[in-house]
Amino acid sequence: MTGKLAINIDNLLRQRAIEEALVNAIDHRSYEEREPVEVRITRDELLVLSYPGADRSIRMDDFKQGQAVSRRYRNRRIGEFLKELDLAEACSTGVPKIFTAMQQNGSPEPIFESDENRTWFRVRLPVHERALLATTDQDTIHDTQHDNSLINKRKSHGTQHGTQHDTQHDIDQVEQLVAVLTGEMSRASIQAGLELKDRPHFIESYLKPALEAKLIEMTLPDKPTSRHQRYRLTAAGKALAEQIKRENTAK
Repeated sequence: MTGKLAINIDNLLRQRAIEEALVNAIDHRSYEEREPVEVRITRDELLVLSYPGADRSIRMDDFKQGQAVSRRYRNRRIGEFLKELDLAEACSTGVPKIFTAMQQNGSPEPIFESDENRTWFRVRLPVHERALLATTDQDTIHDTQHDNSLINKRKSHGTQHGTQHDTQHDIDQVEQLVAVLTGEMSRASIQAGLELKDRPHFIESYLKPALEAKLIEMTLPDKPTSRHQRYRLTAAGKALAEQIKRENTAK
């Protein structure tokens, strides 16, 4: 975990959602298992893994709907102790609280996973879209040592083969975004137009470079995490879109 991610973690996910995921793992794991509860933080998500999985009386579809209610209580005494510490409340309230906290923070919905035999249980809390936009990747064209103007890069190819290939790949991705963006569109709509399912990849490789190159802009720049956020082409973006259109017509 990088220092920057550690400092900003409370800005990425509601503290309550993280707390509930951890408390649930401690409360509902089997203490006959030697494997500890695992917590992993990546640039894309916070992950909590425990053993074994949820009781079979709870369907995985119930977790997805935030309505997981167990008919069995695996660690009643531990649960009572967590209540005394004000870390837990009534039985089966943790999952709905995680959903509520993530929704209030404008974050993607939590993801609950397990294997067919319920030998493990995993809670994934995706990082807020704002954090992905703010992340700097020094191995991409966003590095400060590189020219951020994709239009200029598009016109210049007098570089070494490897760099030229990587740069052209980045340019092609942004051009695809510019070509599908019409009017004012949400992040999800643009991503769907490009037929991309991986949200972090879309933001890192398409949306963020287009924003940095000032080819697109936010309709609500002061509220980057707003659910009403939309994106539109700038004057430079419109010029590039027209150029792409002309080139495609000429082919």
